Amino acid sequence: MVAVPASVEILAEPSLTLGLLAWTLAGAALGCCSGLVPGLHANNFTLLLAGFAPSIPGRPLFVGCAMLAAGVVHTFVNAVPAMALGVPDAEMAITALPGHRLVLEGRGYEAIRLSALGSLLAVLAAVPLAVPVTRGVTAAYPPIRAHLSLVLAMVVVALIASERTWRTRLGGLVSFALAATLGALTLDIATDAPLEAGGMLAPLFAGLFGAPVLIDAIRGGGVPPQRDESIAMSRRLVGGTAIAGALAGAVVGYVPGISAAIAAVAVLVVVPGRSGDRGYIVATSGVDTANTIFALFALVAIGQPRTGVMVAFDTVNAPLELPVLVAGIVLAGCVGFVLVIVVGDAYLDLVGRTDYWKISVAVLSLLCCLSYLFTGFIGVGVFAVATAVGLVPIRVGARRVHLMGVLIGPLIVGA
Repeated sequence: MVAVPASVEILAEPSLTLGLLAWTLAGAALGCCSGLVPGLHANNFTLLLAGFAPSIPGRPLFVGCAMLAAGVVHTFVNAVPAMALGVPDAEMAITALPGHRLVLEGRGYEAIRLSALGSLLAVLAAVPLAVPVTRGVTAAYPPIRAHLSLVLAMVVVALIASERTWRTRLGGLVSFALAATLGALTLDIATDAPLEAGGMLAPLFAGLFGAPVLIDAIRGGGVPPQRDESIAMSRRLVGGTAIAGALAGAVVGYVPGISAAIAAVAVLVVVPGRSGDRGYIVATSGVDTANTIFALFALVAIGQPRTGVMVAFDTVNAPLELPVLVAGIVLAGCVGFVLVIVVGDAYLDLVGRTDYWKISVAVLSLLCCLSYLFTGFIGVGVFAVATAVGLVPIRVGARRVHLMGVLIGPLIVGA
């Protein structure tokens, strides 16, 4: 008897189509909730999801679609707390993140829409590009892997050289060295924690990238009144930046240690025009979301899960029915686009009406709690040290992307 592909079966059975739609929307809702929790990294979230996956009733294909939808929508929505929380005082705008600078200018609504567009356009671009790009990257990966230390070292040198002054270059070098040392000392520490979900990455990333901004924001004036949601960036530039971000998402998925922020810096070098903060938001959002799609095709091509989302997906033994899975991802992307705008505007307004120091203290407390839940008391100590290291680039005016040395440094030594 000839087996009927799941994609054909679903098209032929309306009840199965409705079931797939329901599971995809349920996953999108879960991804929205996780994306709004500050400090909950996508890897932690998906590894938690993987732990619950065996007990979830339902067809493996549908559960897998729900996981992919949750991962995609998480990459859409996590931009909202990143922009609304940790906004510093206006006098510190020069050292603020691009999204924070736009919020301080009263352009938060625009920043949210730029992020949503970057993610959605990356989804739409990554789907037709996935097969040829995956073939090209898989062909190029063996020599890259063989010379990974050299490739990563060149990336580090380029990032430091891209700083505008010698002071910030020195600050970037010191930031990288401190983060690399911290990663080498802590990444492999065994933990006894209430929840097993990603190891030391949770306190390291929360301390390096989350807590320092919140600490400075305690003295800040919070989110000012926002105005005018129109986008002050040409459609052509938005589209070009998002497509470049989608292509960079493949690199992030294949080359260890390369983050969305690093890829965004490279994207802005090759994209014409002076896009500045707006281009950075579009690029990072595009890289982050496209990475989920390319990771699915990488799983099909080389049989290895390259992201936390795909590790969770792999645990449910879902059939690799690409037409169904890609359709679910595109649907989740459309849902994520709407959610970011609706939830993001309300989120900014709510935070703007609240005493900001209370929000900063509450989120810092939440990061401490998550560090304990994922890594125990030793993780809380790592979180505190990572916070101190994370303050270095902010104080010297360097980009925080150098803190990715926490992963790149150990990879250079160990490759």
